[in-house]
Amino acid sequence: MSDQVLNQVLIAIIAIIVAPFIGGLLAGIDRKLTARLQGRYGPPILQPFYDFFKLLGKSKIATTRTQFIWLISYLVFMITCLVFLVLQQDLLLLVFLLGFAGISFVLAGFSTKSPYSHFGANRELMQILSYEPILLLFALAVYAQNGSFMISTIMENSTPLLASLWPVFIAVLVALTIKMRKSPFDIATSHHGHQELVKGIMTEISGPYYALVTLTEWYELVLVLGLIALFWSNPLWVGILIALAAFILELLIDNINARLTGGLMVRICWAAALVLCVLNILYIYFMRGVA
Repeated sequence: MSDQVLNQVLIAIIAIIVAPFIGGLLAGIDRKLTARLQGRYGPPILQPFYDFFKLLGKSKIATTRTQFIWLISYLVFMITCLVFLVLQQDLLLLVFLLGFAGISFVLAGFSTKSPYSHFGANRELMQILSYEPILLLFALAVYAQNGSFMISTIMENSTPLLASLWPVFIAVLVALTIKMRKSPFDIATSHHGHQELVKGIMTEISGPYYALVTLTEWYELVLVLGLIALFWSNPLWVGILIALAAFILELLIDNINARLTGGLMVRICWAAALVLCVLNILYIYFMRGVA
């Protein structure tokens, strides 16, 4: 095995180990800042880790074996997406894998007999219908700009994507709101306890299986912030700062907006975010033709 392959394997292993710790810390910061914005003291930043290990110690109760299989698939697809990101692989394939991860989560919701879980799964499908085209057009915009879907090409380019793809950046921020399950687009899992008596797609998921979903959400949070960082990848620390700023912005948006209906979410995403992406791509090809 060559040194390059060994280095890639090592990087992938480190990312798989470190990402949940980063995601858990960000989740703790999320809860702390949200509490302060609401005039509360809030839990300690490490509270998500306490909750995670507490869930692992609870009884294993699953309504069906199929549910567990789909939750494992959800985790595996999300980890695969993260590995693609850190190894600077194909962005388009990463977007497709992210879609498969979302579908696995939906099928986990449909694998139970609870009507609340089915309602949540249907809402999750609407969320996928909203953000997946945005991410797909993001990959196409990267190709239009760089002539390649490879993330390594983005990293090597001295000109940041944000300079020419800022409309796409705005659209991806909309997708980030959905992926982080923040208001006004928190319609599938009811992360805010005051919104519904049941937690949608999470209604029939408990104990270690709930911990599994929590772990996957931590991976997902790191992944989507990593995609935001790609808009300014050279130097990368600037992109990381932009991603953290986007994270704080999402917390502010979450606390000043009420939750919208699923249909309105789709209309906003398609009427605003998708239009921005399409216009940005057309502008790039137009300028290239003029040049």
